[in-house]
Order: sequence, then structure tokens, then C-alpha cells
Amino acid sequence: MSPLEIAAILIAGVGAGTINAVVGSGTLITFPTLLALGVPPVTANMSNSLGLVPGSVAGAVGYRRELQGQRGRILRLLVFSTAGGVLGAILLLVLPPGAFEAVVPALILLGVVLVLLQPRLSAMVAARAERRGTVDTAAVDSVSGAWWVPVAVFGTGVYGGYFGAAQGVILMGILGIGMTDALQRLNGVKNVLVAVVNGVAGLIFVVVAEFGLFGSDADVDWLLVGVIAIGAVIGGFLGAAVGRKLPAVALRGIIVVVGLVAVTVILLN
Repeated sequence: MSPLEIAAILIAGVGAGTINAVVGSGTLITFPTLLALGVPPVTANMSNSLGLVPGSVAGAVGYRRELQGQRGRILRLLVFSTAGGVLGAILLLVLPPGAFEAVVPALILLGVVLVLLQPRLSAMVAARAERRGTVDTAAVDSVSGAWWVPVAVFGTGVYGGYFGAAQGVILMGILGIGMTDALQRLNGVKNVLVAVVNGVAGLIFVVVAEFGLFGSDADVDWLLVGVIAIGAVIGGFLGAAVGRKLPAVALRGIIVVVGLVAVTVILLN
């Protein structure tokens, strides 16, 4: 891999880490970049999931103030996210590679649509939060939302373990609509859940690749993992520190353009 290609992946990692900390959908930056460089789709997905884990952790650390008082809530939701992530990762490994390659364009388009809808969704959630009024942060240690929230979190975990683009956007919609709390606090929860899903899926990918389980010959490219991880950590702290000041329109525009280009390239090949 040439220095220019490594630089492109590093920059994509920084962008993905930043976007994941603020909104989600960073996979729509790194995954298409890897495909454009000729990395096989399944290998790209596995390596990308592993590489983005440190960035998600950095984003969660950056939101540590918003996470205060939410330990009980996070621990309960982590059970559902973890289970979903395990199932999604196994599905990726046991289904034929052709199935993933066939569904990738649809998944990317889904991520693009979710990113485009995110401002309206956020506005709806914010309006609902305003109608609820100020929440006592000392009273929100546990899951106080609708009964369907854990189920939806599990489903998002399955999606995240399998592919993961716009996983953060989906989670923010679920948490914002189904729970009573401030958006920034829920964003901190989102960062933790995404980090765990990516981490669990990545661990499964490593074990399967090393021991050849499930009859899979898919491999993890550790150079890609390392480069993405470095960029994602930088982006994760950047997004947590100044992400709220970045122009959301510009971020969404980049994601949409990259996603549409990726779909076009895949369909033409």
C-alpha cells in the first residue's frame, strides 16, 4: 500500500472518528474509502469495525461529563447492545460473502437516507424534550424510557455488528424518542453503546480470522486497522471537544457525497 493510500485512510479515519462522536455514520467515510482502494468488502468491513473501536472509546471519554449518573442505564442497555453485536457479527461471517456484497449498496443508501433525515429527527426529538421540561439528572440512573427501547437497541446492535453505517443516528433516534433526558447526555450513551458493539464484533472477527471458524476465509488487515484507529482516536477527541461547533450541514454533505459515490462505484463494478 502506497504512502498516499495510507494518508487517505488516515484522513478518512479522522473524519469518521469526528463524525461518530458528534452524530454517527463515520463508516460511510472509511468503508467506501477502503472499497475505492480495492479492499475486498468483507475484509474492509471487518478491518473498519476494529479500527473504529478506539475512536468510539475516545468519543465516549470525551463525553464523560454527560455520562455521569447514567451507570445503571448504560449497564442495562449494554446487555442488549452486546447481544445484538454478537449476532450481527456472526451473520456477517456465516452468510455467503456474495450476500454481503449484494446488500452493501442498500445498506450504504440506508445510511445516507438516515443522515439526510437526521436534522428533522433531531428537531422532533428536541421538541419532545422541550415539552417534557428539564430533567433531574439524579433521577435517571436506570432505563426510564418506553418498553421497546431495549428491543430497539438490540436490533441496532445486530445492524451495527453486521455493517454499522448510521448506527449512531439510529440509536439517537431510539434514545431520544423513547427516553426522558437531555440530548447531549443521550449522545454520550450512544457513544458507549457504539463502542461496545464495534468492539464485540471486532473481537469475534479476530477470533474467527485467527482460528478459521465458521468455515470463513475472511481476513483482518491489521495495517488498515492500525491506520484507521490512529485517525479515529484523533477524530474522536476532536469531535467530542469541538464537534458541537462544527457545521452539521458540511458533515452531512460529505457523508452523503461519499456514500453516493461508493454506491455508484460498487454498482458499476
